[in-house]
Amino acid sequence: MQPNRTEKTKKMTALTSRPAILPQLDALRVLKLSGALWFVIAVIGQAAFAAYILGFYGVSTAQGDFERMDGRVFHGFIDGDLLGNSLFLSHVLLAFIITFGAPFQLVPQIRNNFRTFHRWNGRLFLLVAVVMSVGALVLVYHRGVVGGAFVATGNTINAICILVFSAMTLRFALKRRFADHYRWAMRLFIAASGVWFFRLGFGFWAGITGGTMPGSAMDLTGPFDRFLGIGHAVIPLLVLELYLLVRDRGSAPARYAMAGGMVAVSAATALGIFMAAQIFWLPALH
Repeated sequence: MQPNRTEKTKKMTALTSRPAILPQLDALRVLKLSGALWFVIAVIGQAAFAAYILGFYGVSTAQGDFERMDGRVFHGFIDGDLLGNSLFLSHVLLAFIITFGAPFQLVPQIRNNFRTFHRWNGRLFLLVAVVMSVGALVLVYHRGVVGGAFVATGNTINAICILVFSAMTLRFALKRRFADHYRWAMRLFIAASGVWFFRLGFGFWAGITGGTMPGSAMDLTGPFDRFLGIGHAVIPLLVLELYLLVRDRGSAPARYAMAGGMVAVSAATALGIFMAAQIFWLPALH
């Protein structure tokens, strides 16, 4: 009779412990799905941004119509500023490589099944990210930026983050610590999308205010402009860090709550993409 009792005890233990395990697994899966939802929306938005870069800046450069760019950006081409003009042009054209190529690095199926592509695309991405960041810092302090100290500070934070994250991503890849490598690659992806987030911020603000955009001025010195000037470089990274923390260490309720937050972030991102396309990207292509 003793073996029967032992067997019953094991069955009861398994039954009572199962409900405690399943919610944890379900919560983790829901959280990862919410992260995947945001990523899919972001990839669509970045593809639209890449199409804008190629269709406007690429075509304008091929046609030698540099004056056309001045109608879309502040401090575009300035007569006599060879350094600034060269940095500006290289910055906007290299942005296409960053925007188009970065998402491929984070797709597990591509990373696992096309390893040669993953390695070479990653090397190109790191090189371009570093070149663009250094160029952006030179532009900020060589020409100054519209929006003043707040936008300059945000751009500086963004560029420094890209340089640090690039170094850490490469470091852990060389050490073959791929879990750490992937975490730093996610941080780099977010930081390298700073210009994209900046435009999405204005698109989102236009969407929820019905196009009135209170607190925003043409010279980017309004209260909202100042908030976004730094926020575009900081807020997305904070969201990512919170997501990673909850994913790796959070309880089931915390994971469910974070998943709900990611759905809200996904909706905000989709709105920002839609409005940014209407305000910034599509008009430039007509």
